[in-house]
Amino acid sequence: MTLAIMSALLDEQRGLLEQLSHPRRVQRAGRTFWCGQWYGQEVVLVLTKIGKVAAATTTTTLIEAFGVDRIVFTGVAGGVGAGVNVGDLVVADAFIQHDMDSSPLFARYEIPLYGCSTLACDVALSTILLEATHAALTGTTAHFFNEKNLVSPHIHQGLIASGDQFVASAEVASQLLDGLQAAGFSPLAVEMEGAAIAQVCRDYKVPFAAVRTISDRADAHAHVDFSAFVQQVASPCALSIMSRFLQML
Repeated sequence: MTLAIMSALLDEQRGLLEQLSHPRRVQRAGRTFWCGQWYGQEVVLVLTKIGKVAAATTTTTLIEAFGVDRIVFTGVAGGVGAGVNVGDLVVADAFIQHDMDSSPLFARYEIPLYGCSTLACDVALSTILLEATHAALTGTTAHFFNEKNLVSPHIHQGLIASGDQFVASAEVASQLLDGLQAAGFSPLAVEMEGAAIAQVCRDYKVPFAAVRTISDRADAHAHVDFSAFVQQVASPCALSIMSRFLQML
C-alpha cells in the first residue's frame, strides 16, 4: 500500500523529505513528486499548489499515476470556530465548500449531482491521525508558545470549510460563517484545498484524512508572524504527527 502526504506550501512539508529512504524524484503534471519509504511504508510526498483545482489535479495524479491508496493532508488553516485558537490543531471529520452555490438548481452548498454538501473523511484513517496528533502535541510547540506568551494548543475534530478565497478579514470570515451556520453547518477552520481532495477521494474510493494547524483567526490581526509560525510550529508539528502516524499504520 502507498500513502500520499500532501501539503500546499513548501514550509508546511519541510523536513518530511529528509525522512524518506532512497527518495526518487518524479516530475508530472507540473509538480514534483518524491517517492520513497518511511518506517517501512511506501510514501509519496507532493505539494498541491494552492486552491481547489490545483488540489484536485494533484490528487487525481497521485491516484492515477502513482497508485496511492491512502491520502493525508497536513498544513495550516484559519480558525473560525468558537474556541479554535492560533496554534490549535483541527483533525477533519468532513469538508464543505463554502463557495459552492448552484442555486436555484441545487441547495446552497450542495455539490451538484452528489446529493450532499459535506464530504466525510475516512473514519479509520482519521482515528489514527487523531491519535498521532495527540501523541505528537506534547513538547512540539511548547517553546514557541511560551516565548510568544500564547495559550497552549488544543486539538479539535470536526468540519473544515474550503474555498478559492484567502480569508483575511473579520468581516469576510463572519459572513462566511454566518451563511454556513444558517444552513446548519459549523466549520472549525477555513482553508483552500481540503474539500477538493475529499471529493476526488470519494470519486475514487480512496481513504482520506487531514490535519490543519491554526495559523490565524482568518482576520487581519495576526497573532504571530506567519512565516515564523509555519517554520517554528506548523512544520515541526507536521513532522512529529506524520512520524507517529506512519508508525501507527
